[in-house]
Amino acid sequence: MSQKILQIITSTKGENSSSTKLSNAVIEKLKEANPESKVQTLDLTKNPLPYLTDSQINAFYAVIPTEEQAAIIKYSEDAIQDLQESDIIVISVALYNFGIPAVLKGWIDQIARAGKTFSYSAEGPKGLVKNKKVYLSIASGAIFSEGPYKNYDFAEPYLRTVLGFLGMTDVTTFRVEGTAIPDFAENALPKALVTVEEFAF
Repeated sequence: MSQKILQIITSTKGENSSSTKLSNAVIEKLKEANPESKVQTLDLTKNPLPYLTDSQINAFYAVIPTEEQAAIIKYSEDAIQDLQESDIIVISVALYNFGIPAVLKGWIDQIARAGKTFSYSAEGPKGLVKNKKVYLSIASGAIFSEGPYKNYDFAEPYLRTVLGFLGMTDVTTFRVEGTAIPDFAENALPKALVTVEEFAF
């Protein structure tokens, strides 16, 4: 069965990015499990979505958008369409200053829209992006999965929260950690790749 994979790249390091290498490994395993998979790559470092403006927010809530407003929200409409048409989303996350890269936040702000990807009701908010599998490939210079820096990781908790709010609750995280620590750097990526290899996709 053919499935569509949306790969989102957020690191500025290009081919040298650990988070991108890890997400590439995830995609290769997914393609092994399903050779008919099709991959669409969105490199936010090369094609960032515009950050929200007052004009765009007003356009989001326009009952009948003007031609100008329709042009303003096209980035958001296209990003939401790509997301909704995907079965699997693989997000490479470079952990910057304890959080996600600004370009990834920019993408989230474009896809998180009332009436499009979530709704409010008397029972509370409801995510409208359903039946998706999400893989996070997080790279960090320090070790955040355990130890003294664990409480400083605002990337994974935030992503799980906002993705879950939109309806994407099936999230698996892979990590390459300690890339800036001399005793860990050399084996950081190989160790992370083993976790991907051993995972049952």
